[in-house]
Amino acid sequence: MMTDTLLLIDDNAIQAATRQTILKRAGYFVIAALSPRRALEQFQSGDFPTEVQLVITDHIMPGMTGSAFVRELRKTFPHLPVLVISGMEEAEAEYEGMNVLFRLKPLMPDHLLASVHSLIQH
Repeated sequence: MMTDTLLLIDDNAIQAATRQTILKRAGYFVIAALSPRRALEQFQSGDFPTEVQLVITDHIMPGMTGSAFVRELRKTFPHLPVLVISGMEEAEAEYEGMNVLFRLKPLMPDHLLASVHSLIQH
């Protein structure tokens, strides 16, 4: 079985580490990025060690919001699954038409895994 690679973008290192642990335990290969801008650079330069199957991003981050990140990402990767996790319900409107799954914080581990699983269909 292929291990799916997830890119996790969250400027909160503790939150990122917690999610990374949950996802790794579930058998995913997780690459963590603390900066959406840096993650975009890595996508553009083909910097990741393996193909990313799913991006999980926070909404509010310094330098670039999740929606600005997804807008850029969609130019190159129109169909890459994206899961947005935000504490702001009103932020969902910013992702209109961007083909993302939007989930509110706090997102329990089983809900996180169910969301990831629903987005990665083989």
